Amino acid sequence: MSIPQTRIRRCNDAPVNTGARFVLYWMIAARRTRWNFGLQRAVEHSLTLGLPLVVLEPVRVGYSWACDRFHSFVIDGMIDNRARLRGREGVSYYPYVEPQEGAGKGLVETLASHAAVVVTDDYPAFFLPAMIRALAPRLPVLLEAIDSNGLLPLRAADRTFPTAYQFRRFLQRHLPVHLSDRPARDPVARLESATVRAVPTPVVPSAIVDRWAPADLDDPAAIVASMPIDHTVAVVGSRGGPSAAAARLSSFIDHLLPLYATDRNQPELDATSRLSPYLHFGHLSAHQVFDRIVARERWTPACLADNAAGRRAGWWGMSESAEAFLDQLVTWRELGFNRCVHVTGYDTFDALPAWARTTLAEHASDPRNPTYDLDDFELARTHDPLWNAAQNQLRREGHIHNYLRMLWGKKILEWSESGRTALRTMIHLNDKYALDGRDPNSYTGILWVLGLHDRPWGPERPVFGKVRYMSSANTARKYRVRRYIEEYAAP
Repeated sequence: MSIPQTRIRRCNDAPVNTGARFVLYWMIAARRTRWNFGLQRAVEHSLTLGLPLVVLEPVRVGYSWACDRFHSFVIDGMIDNRARLRGREGVSYYPYVEPQEGAGKGLVETLASHAAVVVTDDYPAFFLPAMIRALAPRLPVLLEAIDSNGLLPLRAADRTFPTAYQFRRFLQRHLPVHLSDRPARDPVARLESATVRAVPTPVVPSAIVDRWAPADLDDPAAIVASMPIDHTVAVVGSRGGPSAAAARLSSFIDHLLPLYATDRNQPELDATSRLSPYLHFGHLSAHQVFDRIVARERWTPACLADNAAGRRAGWWGMSESAEAFLDQLVTWRELGFNRCVHVTGYDTFDALPAWARTTLAEHASDPRNPTYDLDDFELARTHDPLWNAAQNQLRREGHIHNYLRMLWGKKILEWSESGRTALRTMIHLNDKYALDGRDPNSYTGILWVLGLHDRPWGPERPVFGKVRYMSSANTARKYRVRRYIEEYAAP
């Protein structure tokens, strides 16, 4: 089936070259071979034009926070993708890992000179939008960016939403018509069908391969060690890639989802999904997650409530835990994507709501006691054992327990010289260490600490003003944290 037009964004005015060698899929965000609208769109072009498909998956080194942790996670996925495309008819996989900054310059343009059309991923955050904008006018053929980010197409809403409640109301009115538009489980299979078996396997010109050698993925550790990236941010125990993502999804659905509503905020039980890194790097599709939940819940669209009026529970017609999880996966995650599409400077202090900027400015001169600088925060050298444990978990494992991540941010605000400084600190630490950093959902979560998608709270407090307050003492009273502190007491 053709993908919805709302997910297709034309990036330049160049034509389709019907006399070309192949169709090019430039895989930069949806790094998977299944449940992928971008790959599906590229396959559609291949079938229409009778041309084979080249899948280029590049990894560059010249971006902020490039490190062993992230590159190893991405290369794990490349190994999966190579295995899943190896030997498939009509498609060739081209993994490229940039050995030094700038070495990959010109690769996409050169491949495009032999392509009928270039398809890529439409991702609204970090350096990817600017990269697509810069490249689009330089290509000699049509460039399309395809939205494979969430259940709601990025451009199905023409505005932002100040609160999750208002976005949820929008979803409850407009999402149902999109729920049946799911990407193909295995889009490449259509290239192998009997009716199109005449489509040959593409051959990339040798001059291109000689200049930009495909990565030898048989020794990923050696690749990462040789790259000019930050080697102090170490690889974590969790493997990346679509196979690891599918295994984690199965474990969550089978064992933890029933506990999600009651236990997800308990650090010592941790019934959270741990799926966000796989969603961020495109190793897992939100549609794939939704499909598994639908199957477990025996759900159909007939279960939807007629009017849930923006309520968190009751609209889907699923179990309490499934609805609680979908509110995170769909409402909160896609609220972040919506904001990145429509808000310039989505990760800046000036993008906060006016009330939050005003109240933080009114309390800018309030005494802070204590205050810490970036090194103190990064090395977990504060007086608060629970905060230190959360920061140590981030440095060691690439994530913080979901509830404690909110506390982590609130304390950075309390102990920083200003709200702007706190924001810079949170973004630096999260983007440097978190596997799910540099993501629309991460930036939403960080700015929520400062009042985004929230309301004014009372009583008004020093430093915070009317911004919601959290404390380690209250957290320890509400949730069991003793074993968590013991486990992460040391970096």
